[in-house]
Amino acid sequence: MTHQASTQSTQFTQFTQVDDLTPLHDELAALRHRIHQHPELAFAEHETAELVAGKLQEWGYEVTRGIGQTGLVAQLRAGDGSKRLGLRADMDALPIHEDTGLPYASSKPGLMHACGHDGHTAMLLGAAKHLAATRRFSGTLNLIFQPAEERGFDSGGKAMVDDGLFQRFPCDMVFAIHNHPGAPQGDFMMRPGPFLAAGDRVFIKIFGVGGHAARPHLAVDPLVAAAAIVMALQTVVSRNIDPNESAVVTVGRLRSGEALNVIPAEAEIGISVRSFSPAIRALLKERICALVNATAEGYGAKAEISYIEGYPVVDNAAAAVALAGDVAAELVGEDRVKREFPRMMGSEDFAYMLQACPGALVRIGNGPSEGGRGLHNPRYDFHDGNLTVGAAFWSRLAERFLV
Repeated sequence: MTHQASTQSTQFTQFTQVDDLTPLHDELAALRHRIHQHPELAFAEHETAELVAGKLQEWGYEVTRGIGQTGLVAQLRAGDGSKRLGLRADMDALPIHEDTGLPYASSKPGLMHACGHDGHTAMLLGAAKHLAATRRFSGTLNLIFQPAEERGFDSGGKAMVDDGLFQRFPCDMVFAIHNHPGAPQGDFMMRPGPFLAAGDRVFIKIFGVGGHAARPHLAVDPLVAAAAIVMALQTVVSRNIDPNESAVVTVGRLRSGEALNVIPAEAEIGISVRSFSPAIRALLKERICALVNATAEGYGAKAEISYIEGYPVVDNAAAAVALAGDVAAELVGEDRVKREFPRMMGSEDFAYMLQACPGALVRIGNGPSEGGRGLHNPRYDFHDGNLTVGAAFWSRLAERFLV
């Protein structure tokens, strides 16, 4: 589909506006708050999935459960059109203790919807109800409710694709939305091509020889070797990657020992690695592994490396971004749509779906992020104002694509 084709006329003369979803706002907010209050971690979204499936069946969708473990797909056909569209929302929460003080705060200590998946699910449910009632489209609509986006590897998006998602429910295009704290509420952000980075995880164990703190010459201190490795890793990007490229190597974990008078026998390092290019991704792995092994050996220690390749790059199709941008502009105005938003180092397992089917991930502004209201923060909360905006976007996108 070209940009020109995305604006063609259809048999329908009316498309969804944001105000059309206003009567559903309170219902969607109540659904969102219910999901928020009962968060579930990766592949444990049983209650959430049942709530979603029940609503969809009530509205006339054909629901298939158990795709990628706790995922589900709801299908609705209208007219005689041959085109097929996929819209995806994620359902899982995070292992974070909520600190919002909201009346609908998490009822499960240590679990929280700190990334807005409760809102993503509610937005798509809003569109589902609206589209089932209006049916101003011709073709097949596949609503994908995905588990385990936050897992980091072996995630829900991959599990659903591996479970035959697009063979069982073929799509010509697939789309996803993620909220974006810090951008004005209801604004839309997107870009064609690489949008979010690939994300890899590296788990390192340094083995030395433990001993008494007063006799370091009789030990091999893995903590000293680990500290040297942490410092050496700071040069991987600055001295190996073209400055015109983007990459991140972040050490997020360094653990070793308990007692102050003991030289430990082992140390652990955990690293997050982000990149946009397959070549850069491979180079980062090569340099990290070589540097870790050489540095550990230089201190008389040994290294054991577990390098786990996580989510691929989120690579948006140009035609999909053009359509999404047009739909967003028609709803909220061109001045509130950023069609060439900068690439971001965050990762998203929607990338697995984009490897199997062309499409795009779109961001929607969630309002200010000050005071700890950013993603993965104990004080984060999804903006309920986006429930109708997001549902209207999904509805109009379906109406414009399924012609």
